Amino acid sequence: MTRSELIAKLAAKNPALYHRDIERLVSAILDEIGGALERGDRVELRGFGAFSVRHRKSRVGRNPRTGTSVQVSEKRVPFFQNG
Repeated sequence: MTRSELIAKLAAKNPALYHRDIERLVSAILDEIGGALERGDRVELRGFGAFSVRHRKSRVGRNPRTGTSVQVSEKRVPFFQNG
């Protein structure tokens, strides 16, 4: 589901709220989740799931177009688990 689809569903279920207010609420919530993940925190939404950050080690990957080996550096990636 995209951000705009989420906003549209919330607007349909809450006709008393303005569309722009729903957009602000969704943006604020997603910004807070993103900020927490940047700090390395875990975010749990009861009955929905949990967001966390996982560490991926460096590895040798492959360029799909040319087939040559490419060094992929280590990185942190967001992870979602249904709960």
